[in-house]
Formats: sequence, C-alpha cells, structure tokens
Amino acid sequence: MKIIAYLWLISFCSVVFADEMVHKFKSPSFNGQGISAHYLTIENQETNRRDEIKQALQDALDEAEREAENTTLARFIKNLESRIYSQLSRDLVDSLFADGIASAATGVIELQGNYIEYTSDGITVTLRVTDSEGNVTEITIPIGSFGDFSLDPDG
Repeated sequence: MKIIAYLWLISFCSVVFADEMVHKFKSPSFNGQGISAHYLTIENQETNRRDEIKQALQDALDEAEREAENTTLARFIKNLESRIYSQLSRDLVDSLFADGIASAATGVIELQGNYIEYTSDGITVTLRVTDSEGNVTEITIPIGSFGDFSLDPDG
C-alpha cells in the first residue's frame, strides 16, 4: 500500500523545482565585496584602541601631576612665592613713587636670574626686564596722576 501511494505521488509531481547551490563567503576578506570598507573598519577600530590607551596614559599622568601640585608643601611654596613677589612689587612701587609723586629713581633688581632695571624721569617710569636667556622686555608707564590718591580734583 505504501508503494502505491509513493507511485501515485510521483506521477502527479512530475515538475521538480531546484536551483544551483552556490557557496558564498560572508567575510569580505574572502569574497572581495566591500573589502575596502571592511579594512577601513578594522583600521578605525585599531586606531581608536590606540588613542584610548594613549588618552588613558595621559589622564593618569595629568592626575599624578595634579596630586603633586596639591600637596601641603606645594601649596605652602606657592603661597610663599606669591607673598615674596608681592613684597618686591610693593618695595619697587615705594621706591619709584615716593609720597605720591614720581621720584627720579633708578635701580636694578636681580630676581632668579632675571634683571629688572627701572628708571623714572618724573613723567614716565620705564621697566626693562632681561631674562636669563638675554630676551629684553621694556615697559613704559606714563605717570600723570598715577600714585596720587588725594581727594583734590585739581591735582
């Protein structure tokens, strides 16, 4: 009975549908389609990994530097340097502007290998700063009523 059923089924199914079996690789490295995009993706991933490693290393170095600058000793030294520079500036202004008017003063201050030469002709004050490498910066300040803090509006 089974044989008859099979023969009957085969006689009605005379048309067979089939297609050619073709093997295609999914990886662009093997089939060549989209290979340039594949290589660019790989290169981009490798570059991103290298950049992330460099950035993480730089972040760690920056963090260590911040921690070193934030110690009690470092803050004390910064504060001390600030006060010393403030006192030097105050002494310089006092010697240039005696009693609220410009005095004819000249002088040189040596500060950590830098030389600050100051002169005043009564009208302007000239500061000439020479650093340890020999670079010169000159600043000219007009005096006018600079340093005169009297309440008299006529001068």
